[in-house]
Amino acid sequence: MGQKIHPTGFRIGVTESWRSRWYAPKAAYAEFLIEDQKIRDMVFKKLNDTPPFAGCSKVEIERTRDEVKVYLSSARPGMVIGPKGAEVDKLREAIEDLIDRKVSVNIREIKNPDMNAQLIALDIAGQLRRRGSFRRAVKMKCEAAIQAGALGIKIIAKGRLGGAEMSRTEVQKRGSIPLQTLQAHVDYGFAESYTTYGAIGIRVWLYKGEYGNEVDEAEPVRRGGGRRARA
Repeated sequence: MGQKIHPTGFRIGVTESWRSRWYAPKAAYAEFLIEDQKIRDMVFKKLNDTPPFAGCSKVEIERTRDEVKVYLSSARPGMVIGPKGAEVDKLREAIEDLIDRKVSVNIREIKNPDMNAQLIALDIAGQLRRRGSFRRAVKMKCEAAIQAGALGIKIIAKGRLGGAEMSRTEVQKRGSIPLQTLQAHVDYGFAESYTTYGAIGIRVWLYKGEYGNEVDEAEPVRRGGGRRARA
């Protein structure tokens, strides 16, 4: 009893699709896997941990014979794209320099951030970093998610909440969270808030309903092309 499993990993290959979609021979598999992790670490650090905090919830990667396609899901696609596509071009060039391959970047807009567990966790982490009230932040996000159409939400914040001497746990739950039902679409998000008195972890479970009955939260916005031809 008590063992926990990642809600997304539990559903991968059954009702959820893979975050990396490619095939590789045995000799290249490890190299591609490490490249994928490097891309994700760089994108999350650039978009989520540094201003203007564009709010990237998911990075999906596809590979063809001569190109790596990166799909970003963001609540603020305008900040990712930048004026005349300048920022997305910088991001693409940075990824190309990192893995030394031709890259294209595609951005999907998350129309309803209150229905995305990762964005909820990132928002709470940002409020705690700005010394906001942890109880108020968690409670407001729970209520916003239910009003946006979620059937259930659970948020757990752990650490030295409010600068307390000893770490504690704050739990807020609304509605139902059927964690063991594979047909249930349970979105999961995790974020860390690095405050002056230590790190605080935020976990979010969001129940959207059964697969096929929920509304898609993302739509394609813009495609950043591959490396431009030099004049």
